[in-house]
Amino acid sequence: MTDTQTTESAVTLDMTGLSCPGPILGVKKLIMEMREGQVLALISDCPATEDDLFSWAQHTGNRVLRTERRAGNATAYFVQRGRAARLTPDVELDMRGVVCPGPIVQAKQMLNGMTAGNLLKLTSNCPGDRADIEGWARITGVTLEQVVELGAHEWEFFLRKA
Repeated sequence: MTDTQTTESAVTLDMTGLSCPGPILGVKKLIMEMREGQVLALISDCPATEDDLFSWAQHTGNRVLRTERRAGNATAYFVQRGRAARLTPDVELDMRGVVCPGPIVQAKQMLNGMTAGNLLKLTSNCPGDRADIEGWARITGVTLEQVVELGAHEWEFFLRKA
């Protein structure tokens, strides 16, 4: 996809020389730290990046504005941070004001009582929660479907029971 609009990027991520899924993981991490509407320029020479990036953008509410061929078989992809479409949870758990590890402990208890495939929305403002919940989900098999940043150190985590 090539768009004729001028695109100024706030951040450039050069992932040339790295194979997939490295470029997509890099974009995912950085774009979550950006504000809605900001643009990230990803430079990649991995042949699978284009398909992976467009698919990821479509599912996350972000947008690939344009592509630009670069030297050495590299391509620059200009990705705009979009407003993430919110998922519809089966259960909501608001743990704002509760210190770590309280939000994870309560989320685990809630998920234990839920049916496989159900979605829990956990809202928390514990400063360590983002990294803690991402790590906890990874090691327990819970699928972290989406993270929505509400403000400084305040997130909505959408967790799907395996």
